Amino acid sequence: MLRRTTSALLVAAFSILASPAFSEGNAELGRDKAETCLGCHGVKGYFNVYPTYHVPKLGGQGAKYIEIALKAYQQGTREHATMHANAENLTDQDIADIAAFLEGY
Repeated sequence: MLRRTTSALLVAAFSILASPAFSEGNAELGRDKAETCLGCHGVKGYFNVYPTYHVPKLGGQGAKYIEIALKAYQQGTREHATMHANAENLTDQDIADIAAFLEGY
């Protein structure tokens, strides 16, 4: 019985440690932090001039998706020079706050 309980606790602990860490976002704080984001992502039908591509509107997108994307841009595993520059100096809390705001925007 003790061995089974210990094994279950170890599996649970490793699962928690292996999963990506997400902070609890504050949408109110995220409003100010997302101001730069809205310059492109808050404009309906916005297209970048060169190279020409559609800029997605992020309002209503799931917070976890936004967090994962921003962290990937930050780490360079998702490539886009402008997004990397915007995400580069964000803290995990900044990202969570921005994501929380955009989810409800």
